[in-house]
Amino acid sequence: MKKIWLGAGIVIVLLIGVSAVQQDSGPLEKSTNETPALKEPSRVGDYGVYSLKLPQTLDFAGENVPLHQPDIKERADREFLVNTYWQSNGIMLIKKSKKFFPIIEPILAEEGIPDDFKYLAVIESGLANVKSPAGASGFWQIMKVTGRELGLEVNENVDERYHLEKATRAACKYLKQSKARFGSWTLAAAAYNAGNAGINKELDRQQVSDYYDLLLNPETGRYMFRILALKEILKAPESFGFNVAPDSYYYQVPTEKKAVDFEIDDLASFAKANNINYKVLKIHNPWLRENKLNNKSKKLYHIEIPLAGYYD
Repeated sequence: MKKIWLGAGIVIVLLIGVSAVQQDSGPLEKSTNETPALKEPSRVGDYGVYSLKLPQTLDFAGENVPLHQPDIKERADREFLVNTYWQSNGIMLIKKSKKFFPIIEPILAEEGIPDDFKYLAVIESGLANVKSPAGASGFWQIMKVTGRELGLEVNENVDERYHLEKATRAACKYLKQSKARFGSWTLAAAAYNAGNAGINKELDRQQVSDYYDLLLNPETGRYMFRILALKEILKAPESFGFNVAPDSYYYQVPTEKKAVDFEIDDLASFAKANNINYKVLKIHNPWLRENKLNNKSKKLYHIEIPLAGYYD
């Protein structure tokens, strides 16, 4: 027998007779006289997956979660189970959080946004510069129009939704507007998913004032519970069965900022002149969306150039 750690539990796998089990075609087997017979039940202990014990209390940005309500407890339990037993995703998020939280955390603090909102970025994008089918982009999944309203440059050539620092500050601006409107950080987070107008409409229609009293669509209804689950898992991975050695964490490559107030016709040549290649330039400057920088207005940009020795 071989023991394999699986999230918070142990799976015991019997290595004998695996091929025979895989060839079964249904719950009934036929004996030699063609009389159907029930398959012999598996022995207790052959396979074990364990439920989780929820934390006694949960909060988001200092606002308590009413776990005494049965539906709230069940919804929280679902997200803890899903995210604990999705081991590959959990390990990736643990590694990536070590790389990107040090960038996000000080910006949230400077902007007066609770630190818990870094977990909102986790569930929005998995800490990656992705684009949704609806067109929301970057770590904070900002729509094109919203990005422009929040002061980001968004076009085919430069898209600052992919600039982590600037996008984080834009998200903070939106969240502060939502907090001022609803008076609750939890509702501000929910409004980041459903929109301020959408949350306001449901609060009025359902005649309540709290996120946990709202009946919402499945995505927004799960939203806060996914944040809560990832918050607890990333705060204490070992408590949920995740074991990630520090030497396997991802990390930021140090860079220097190169001021640019001119057009760049060929970013590959620009990269080469700065002792890196085009790939590395784009990795560290994903907001540069094309192979050139249009800058007839002489706007000042800062392009990140990795220090020597990391890509040699």
